[in-house]
Amino acid sequence: MPASADVAWALLHDLQAVAQCMPGAAITERIDERHFKGTVTVRIGPASMSFRGEVELKEIDAAARTLRLLGKGTDSTGTSGASMDLTARIEAAGDLSNLVGTSEVSMSGKAAAFGGRAMTTVADQVLKQFAGNFATRVTSLAGGSPSGASPPADGAEAPGAPAAAAPPPAVSHRSRELNGLALMWAVFRDWLRALFGKSPA
Repeated sequence: MPASADVAWALLHDLQAVAQCMPGAAITERIDERHFKGTVTVRIGPASMSFRGEVELKEIDAAARTLRLLGKGTDSTGTSGASMDLTARIEAAGDLSNLVGTSEVSMSGKAAAFGGRAMTTVADQVLKQFAGNFATRVTSLAGGSPSGASPPADGAEAPGAPAAAAPPPAVSHRSRELNGLALMWAVFRDWLRALFGKSPA
């Protein structure tokens, strides 16, 4: 990340700000300081699929700049479900920092039928978009605030948060939208690479 570990951590533990970095994701309700409700929308041309679920901030260690999230949800038709166990941390790297994470995801119903290989490729594309959006917000924090801190969107201080500062600008709706056609192209492109051993022209 193009900022110090303290700046990146200030953003990472602000879940509402982090959701704005995830393509198609949004926090819709804050139940308390550790429980949230949200949505993930996938758009394929004029159509879209919406998943609703809950996220729990299971553990947070400000000293180690580490947090653990548990999430689960179902689509609007109730035919697909997913759950996630994610641990993420910020590591110092001189004046910069690294965002490191591990996750376990399970899927059921129609979503699971998409196939393991394809889901891995789609997940990689989503993570690339997320990392780019996260880096943009971290850069804004580092350049716009000496302390680099970002308060939660509702104005309440998150557990272990450093001193509050002005919130970073929101990522545009276009950059946050999870474009299903683009992801499908990425899956097809990777399949061609595997088949022919090189990128298509």
